[in-house]
Formats: sequence, structure tokens, C-alpha cells
Amino acid sequence: MLGMKRFQRKKEDFFCANCGEKVQGVGYTDHCPKCLWSQHVDINPGDRQADCQGLMKPISAEVMRDGYIIHYQCEKCGFKHQVKSAENDNFEEIVILSKNVD
Repeated sequence: MLGMKRFQRKKEDFFCANCGEKVQGVGYTDHCPKCLWSQHVDINPGDRQADCQGLMKPISAEVMRDGYIIHYQCEKCGFKHQVKSAENDNFEEIVILSKNVD
């Protein structure tokens, strides 16, 4: 749609549906910093319009100039998505993911 925002900031706290970690959102939080899993809740970032609600498994990570990009795949519908890592993300998990070829 013309004029529709591609990103909507949502400051929400949540419990990770994968590991149960209590996550305090900062408005850009879209995955668990402990296990890196996410949930398929958005069509466009922050809109909470996806009907799927499946768990998004982190499948790989790639090194970028200013951090990492984490690649996800929904376990329910197969949708693929990628996001920049956050400062408080579990670096050991990112290193493990970076060994996976997408």
C-alpha cells in the first residue's frame, strides 16, 4: 500500500515461546536475546498483522560490517526473514549460527 509505514516501533515485553526467557522490549526487539528465536507475528516489522504465529527458528547468521544478520525460517509456514542482531544477543549462539550456510 502506498504511504504505509514499512516499520512500526512497538515497545513490548514478552516471554520467549521457545525458551521461556522474559524479554524486555526496547521498541526494536523482535527476538529472544538468549536463544535468538522469534515468532512470526509481523507482515511488515512491528505491524503484528501476521496470522501465522509460528516459531521462527534462527537458521544462520552472517557477518556484516557493523554486526551480524540473523536469518530465520518459520517452522509453521516456511516464511523466511532476516534481522540485524542486537547488542544484548547471545554472542555464542550467533557464532554457532554463523557456521551454518543459508
